[in-house]
Amino acid sequence: MITYSRIIPVLLILFLSSCSSIYIPSVPNTPMLTTKGEIAAGAHISLKGNANFNSAYAISNHFAVLINGAYMNNDGTKKDVKHKMVEFGGGYFNTFGPDNNRIIEIYGGVGSGKSYRVFREFDQNKTLISTDHQEAKYDKKFIQVNYSSKKRDNLRLFGVNFGLNFGTALRVSFIKTNDFFRNNIQQPNEENIFLEPVFFTRMILSDEVQLQYTSGSNFGLKNRKFLNAGNSVFSVGAVINLGRTPKKQ
Repeated sequence: MITYSRIIPVLLILFLSSCSSIYIPSVPNTPMLTTKGEIAAGAHISLKGNANFNSAYAISNHFAVLINGAYMNNDGTKKDVKHKMVEFGGGYFNTFGPDNNRIIEIYGGVGSGKSYRVFREFDQNKTLISTDHQEAKYDKKFIQVNYSSKKRDNLRLFGVNFGLNFGTALRVSFIKTNDFFRNNIQQPNEENIFLEPVFFTRMILSDEVQLQYTSGSNFGLKNRKFLNAGNSVFSVGAVINLGRTPKKQ
């Protein structure tokens, strides 16, 4: 039985989220595919307003293709952040374990994104004294390994038992800006390598529909001024799996 004490600490991660880097990590695609013809689609959003859309299709019993996207438009008094990204990829999946209820997935792919940020500074009288405009495009390559389990734990909520699945993903993202302007002046491009460990829990509403919350971080392996590890991952969303059929023995 899962208690609230195991869930509440994860929620604390939301207070660590920020938008101080050109690169804003998306929710990794963790489709938990098991059979040929299966389709997985997910939509997730963070409290900062970063919306993520993931989809996957199993073209065989062990290989799948992915399409991911992200969009954010967050306007504030001191800071505006606009961000969009698209990714394409594919890879391998397989089930294992005594009941074939554990899943390993290995995916890789490429993508591109665009970031627009405005930082404003005010004096004590709330008069605007400076504005910093930053606009950048970047290219992305990634590889990730997902491990998840369909072995169910239970969460009792409002007198109802819900099944829970758990999983983790480790993504390595290679990011390089290719068109970076600050206050309309072109800047030297930056590149970085990010390690992005992510943990997710899915609450089972039906065989096809699950609610998911995701928490994780990203760590930059290089010291960069603008392309740094200033953002973590925390989101809630839903995942739909369709077309699943039992594997032939």
